[in-house]
Amino acid sequence: MDSVKDGRKFLKAWSWEKAREIETDQKKGVAPPPLQKPVPPGSLLIELPDLKTLKIPDVSLVQAIASRRSRRSFTSEPLSLEELAFLLWATQGVTRIIRDGTATLRTVPSAGARHPFETYLLVNRVLGLEPGVFRYLPLDHALVFLRSDPELPAKVVEGCLGQEFVGQAAVVFVWTVVPYRTEWRYSIRSHKVIAIDAGHVCQNLYLACEAIGAGTCGVAAYHQEKMDALLGVDGEDEFVIYLAPVGKVPRVQAD
Repeated sequence: MDSVKDGRKFLKAWSWEKAREIETDQKKGVAPPPLQKPVPPGSLLIELPDLKTLKIPDVSLVQAIASRRSRRSFTSEPLSLEELAFLLWATQGVTRIIRDGTATLRTVPSAGARHPFETYLLVNRVLGLEPGVFRYLPLDHALVFLRSDPELPAKVVEGCLGQEFVGQAAVVFVWTVVPYRTEWRYSIRSHKVIAIDAGHVCQNLYLACEAIGAGTCGVAAYHQEKMDALLGVDGEDEFVIYLAPVGKVPRVQAD
């Protein structure tokens, strides 16, 4: 029980009381980290549909909130590229660049506007995209293609401890965290707010899915090393923190 109680300390705000005593890298004058990971040389970039031209059904916020459920059963219908672009914008879309280009405002809140996440996509059924691993570039509203993998559905099921529904989705959103983006500003106080920020992102995905006849289910039960390896991240300076499979759902379905 003591170890359980020790874990509760993570949820408390004790460290904020000592904020003035912590000499963060920001206070030291260290340059902030990049807003997004660079694109590997020679990579294939896919421009996403212009946000101004997206034709998404007009669903009221009240209706989206009332309808929101965790969906674990998906049809075989693919997502359109336009629908995927909408979901990406809803979860990490940049609305303004601030502080002389060192921070962004987005469609989701983030402590200190640090936005420490990268969005990877494990694509199974999206019109116009080859099945494989992609990464979203929020500053460009584009995708970078990382690799194809015919065994991707099976690998993500294994990485999610046998949860079959994850591999049946049209696309799996996998969020990694680059902790230093937040640590640069908040040091040891960062990790609670990073976890809170992840919840903001996934909730926006839930609500956005309701507008396009799709569903999702946030997944926090996964094998850390296997999921990090699947994306090709180092597991230290960047690692998986949360994921959510997305697919079209039957008209009537409840959690």
